[in-house]
Amino acid sequence: MVYLCSLSFLFRGQAFLSTIDNFGSMEIKYDTEQINSLIKNRRSIYPNQFSKGKIIPDEIIWQIVENATRAPNHKQTEPWRFNVFSGEGLTYFAELQANIYKQYSGSSFNEGRYKKLLEYPLQSSHVISIGMQRNEKNILPEIEEIEAVACAVQNMFLTVTAYGLGAYWTTAGITYFKEAKPHFGLSENDKLLGFFYMGYVEKPFDGPSKRSPVETKVEWINKNSNETDPSSILFKL
Repeated sequence: MVYLCSLSFLFRGQAFLSTIDNFGSMEIKYDTEQINSLIKNRRSIYPNQFSKGKIIPDEIIWQIVENATRAPNHKQTEPWRFNVFSGEGLTYFAELQANIYKQYSGSSFNEGRYKKLLEYPLQSSHVISIGMQRNEKNILPEIEEIEAVACAVQNMFLTVTAYGLGAYWTTAGITYFKEAKPHFGLSENDKLLGFFYMGYVEKPFDGPSKRSPVETKVEWINKNSNETDPSSILFKL
């Protein structure tokens, strides 16, 4: 199963054209230049770049998580699970993750990281925990459920960018602590995959994040280069 992370939402106020062919199906055409620009300009914005005390309206947060649920997922298992922390919930979350870290980090405990776990949530408008709930029948490989959640997070990132907001997906702190999972409604077979911090951007970023030329990561095959040895044909995506 190959997952294709896609745009699962319409831009606010963006008109689109639709045509109906002879078979009655609808073809929707979006503004591709705007979509390409959106993807190119999506990037991580850290909480210390957020405008302190400026709160994202709840209706926008609901749209962000709604778009997350439109991600592709094999056999429609919908493995994503989210907890949204706002208001006093941010203080609760900050203290929760800091205390879990302090209790279970053992010899790797770092005072600086502990303080950051306490401070970062309070610099944000909202924080969303990202969980993967394993299908009870284990009908899919675990990696496919994780891939689906990653696509959901990409949808959140793109929606945040479209609204002119900032976001940061972190897997630091308590993400991989098994003791943390029950606090976010996850069982032993589930995965905690990190936390999504959001806010209005106070310190603008200086353009798209750096990427190497796409040609260095893609090999285009348009013919059978060795009919006697199919294993020699490599697909690089």
